[in-house]
Amino acid sequence: MAEWVNMAVPSASPLFLREAEIRRGAELLYFGYSHLYRGTDKCLARQGLGRAHHRALYFIARQPDLTITELLRTLSITKQSLGRVLSELSERGMIETRTGREDRRQRLLRLTPAGAALERELFNALRERLSAAYAQAGQEAVTGFWRVLEALIPQEERNRIAVLAEAQAMPNAGGRAAG
Repeated sequence: MAEWVNMAVPSASPLFLREAEIRRGAELLYFGYSHLYRGTDKCLARQGLGRAHHRALYFIARQPDLTITELLRTLSITKQSLGRVLSELSERGMIETRTGREDRRQRLLRLTPAGAALERELFNALRERLSAAYAQAGQEAVTGFWRVLEALIPQEERNRIAVLAEAQAMPNAGGRAAG
């Protein structure tokens, strides 16, 4: 049986690039992700929905009037998969589509009040777990964690994160970056 590692004293080995440390990081990432989303999975299951629905709700909430093309790019899924997810969310009254202002062929996505309520409930479950973990780890560790996660994202895709940060920083923008 494997010996339990004291998680209260998180310190990486000075040889943090060895296979054992890389494997430990991969395992912690997997198990941390799994536990992070357990609360949301239960809520989604009660609704008959899955993680793909959650991701769509999350990013539409973060960027009202997100185009379907932008959402496809953000989620990196097929049109067919996204179409299925958006159809289900629309049928349940959780999202609505509008035509673009300049390009009438565009379909802009927004959450309805029901969709916003579900997204808020799902986010609250994530926030509780992340807040507790962040508080336990401390500011320096959180910054390091963010750096590691960002480094996992190819440079050419990091602008997706920047757009979300800009949207959050803009008051009265409805969560959507200008431009």
